[in-house]
Amino acid sequence: MKPTLFILAAGMGSRYGGLKQLDGVGPSGETIMDYSVFDAIRAGFGKIVFVIRHDFEQDFREKVLSKYSSHIPVEVCFQSVDALPEGFKCPEGRTKPWGTNHAVLMAKNIIKEPFAVINADDFYGRNGFEVLAEDLSKLDGKTGDYCMVGYRVGNTLSESGTVNRGVCTKDSSNCLTDVVERINIGRNAEGKIVYPDGDKEVELDKNTPVSMNMWGFTTDYFEYSEAYFVDFLKESLNKDKSEFYIPVVVNDLIKKGKAKVRVLDTTATWFGVTYNDDRPMVVAKLAELVKKGEYPSPLFSK
Repeated sequence: MKPTLFILAAGMGSRYGGLKQLDGVGPSGETIMDYSVFDAIRAGFGKIVFVIRHDFEQDFREKVLSKYSSHIPVEVCFQSVDALPEGFKCPEGRTKPWGTNHAVLMAKNIIKEPFAVINADDFYGRNGFEVLAEDLSKLDGKTGDYCMVGYRVGNTLSESGTVNRGVCTKDSSNCLTDVVERINIGRNAEGKIVYPDGDKEVELDKNTPVSMNMWGFTTDYFEYSEAYFVDFLKESLNKDKSEFYIPVVVNDLIKKGKAKVRVLDTTATWFGVTYNDDRPMVVAKLAELVKKGEYPSPLFSK
């Protein structure tokens, strides 16, 4: 059974305000999401599922799904703040989404096979999808057997400023033991990759794996997430900015021995629009990849 790709596109806008997910950055007006779908198809994924907001449905179907539907099966589910378990009611005035893991839960009745989760506005590169699809293709029928693509931190930096990354720790079997968010990672005057820790700098090897929110799960993850979400709401329902994140659930499952997460190495370079000044860089990199023959232009022919 081929794995499914689940794309977090709920808000249809950049997390950073610099690049909207439907903005064209490729030579023929392609979006970053177009490249992810294209890479997923050639890596062997069998279906694409998008999570969006209800109010974007018409535009999304006309501008996005129409491009892909003749190349791969596509489905849509919806994230809304009032999609809560029985016994819970969304606080009046809440408009902020409940976070990435809540978005994943919206697909529990659609996805029946091992699946990957990615952000819509991140460029992950061909090899990232290849290693993820290969691993997921071996997981059908298994439970508690997950994976994530660990990007080498040196392949994820911005030329416009520092970045925040989930730095991963692995055991001797290349399984994830912890993800710690490190802020303001960048290169110092000597070209070393560092982040601040109090009044000192901590150096990271360029090959240190970091999480770029490219996960692989078996379907039992939905059951775990439902239970964790209830606990989350008991604690945080009335906190205006509270969000239910994927790494929080994954870390707890690992620590309680309920799941293992293989860290898959990739040679791919990640990029996105962390800063407004990154947009010309994204346009230039995609144009160069097309010039080298990595991608056709346009990506999808009707």
